Amino acid sequence: METRELRYFVAVAEESHVGRAAERLGMAQPPLSRAIAQLERRLGADLFVRTPRGMELTVAGETLLREGRVALAAVEAAERRTRRTVEAEGPKVVLTAKAGASSELMAKLLDAYAAEPDAVDVEVVLSAPGHQAPMLRDGRADVAILHRPFDDLSGFDADVLAVEDQVLILPSGHPASTRASMTVAEATSLPNLPLPRWPHLDGSYPDGPGPELRDLTQVLQLVRLGRTAIVLPDSARANLRDGLAVVPLSDAQQVTTVIAWQPHSTSTGVAGLVRTASRL
Repeated sequence: METRELRYFVAVAEESHVGRAAERLGMAQPPLSRAIAQLERRLGADLFVRTPRGMELTVAGETLLREGRVALAAVEAAERRTRRTVEAEGPKVVLTAKAGASSELMAKLLDAYAAEPDAVDVEVVLSAPGHQAPMLRDGRADVAILHRPFDDLSGFDADVLAVEDQVLILPSGHPASTRASMTVAEATSLPNLPLPRWPHLDGSYPDGPGPELRDLTQVLQLVRLGRTAIVLPDSARANLRDGLAVVPLSDAQQVTTVIAWQPHSTSTGVAGLVRTASRL
């Protein structure tokens, strides 16, 4: 199977229409239809059900879409990492993490790794929530700090760095700020403190009353102003300043922080960073 065929198939699957997919790919519709038919013959399976509304995926098609996206991401990652190797002045590891999260843990990791005799330069890329796993998949990063259950770790190797409870951060003067604990349901229904809405990968926001946010510093400023509250891992309390209170959540899922990398990585820098993390 060629990557060209996979790109054709993914475009049709995502558009659910050959004509729209052909326009997206910048090609005529007949050769695209022939390419899809040839792919189906080669696989011995129908990938689509043709309907008056367009193209609907079969079970086989859903499988190929899932696996095809992974394969195309791996090809793009190989190209990106190769280009970075050529452009870099020396060996380098790109580490991505959520802006404002796991700061103390990352500082310990980077300091410990820098002390290793074979350490290479580590470029830290802080990005919005949810962007770390895609960056690791498509080659923009070599290593990522991820958090279960929020991030998708499928296809990665990972070592656990920390497991912790979640807490609610709210204004110190709020009536609920003195409580010993509360449930997630209570935390999400506090009067005048709607939880913030974080963007999807495409930049759109889910519906809801909470403010649209991208940056944790911005969130905490709005919490101090009494406009919102936020649920964070318990370690976040170490970096809080005046004006904020912390209430443990009794029934929230624990957050597991991991260091993740591609299983086929042959980078000595990645291996060294992961070994250092495992010793912390």
